[in-house]
Amino acid sequence: MEESLVVDSTVATSSPLQGIEVLFLGGWVIWPLIVLSIVALWIFFERFLLLRAVERDHKGLNEALSAPIRSHDVDDIKRLCTTKDIPLSRLLRSGLDRLGHPIEEIRAALESTGRQEAFVIEKRTEYLATIAGIAPMLGFLGTVTGMITTFQEIQSLQGNVNPAVLAGGIWEALITTAAGLSIGVAALLMYNLLMSRIDRIVHNMERSASQVVDVLSTPA
Repeated sequence: MEESLVVDSTVATSSPLQGIEVLFLGGWVIWPLIVLSIVALWIFFERFLLLRAVERDHKGLNEALSAPIRSHDVDDIKRLCTTKDIPLSRLLRSGLDRLGHPIEEIRAALESTGRQEAFVIEKRTEYLATIAGIAPMLGFLGTVTGMITTFQEIQSLQGNVNPAVLAGGIWEALITTAAGLSIGVAALLMYNLLMSRIDRIVHNMERSASQVVDVLSTPA
């Protein structure tokens, strides 16, 4: 009896699998989930650094334009917009290049260029939303296939299965669900963070374009 207790104690205190070892018990679905997580991180950091640079450049240009806009100095506004090749300067140049045309045509040019610049700024962020939707589904797929394998093993043993073995097969199958949900939540969070920053940039661009339209529509 004492020997049995010693054996049971040894089994109970055996060191559980940790970290990466547990992750790879999830089967083949873990690999596409790892790829999705790497892609999501790359897109987030690439866009985040780009948006930070765009915000910095726009802030500098807006500060430089504040005086010419107040004084309605169109020539100085043109000069400042040609010194930098950033989304805001390209947007304003599209309106300044149509100086002398009807104000409706200038607004239309600004709106068209604004959509193009917004599209460039938002580039690849939609992939984060896609990953946020695909990763949990892949996780559930891995769990389903894992459960199928577990029950096939139970059938092959004609039901003579230790409950501990059955529980082990189930939690291994659930690893992919946990991984998929974690990646999906992280990707959705990264997407929302980027989109909030993009919305702020686009709003500031629209405000600057509106100020330039006011300058161009005011008689000299």
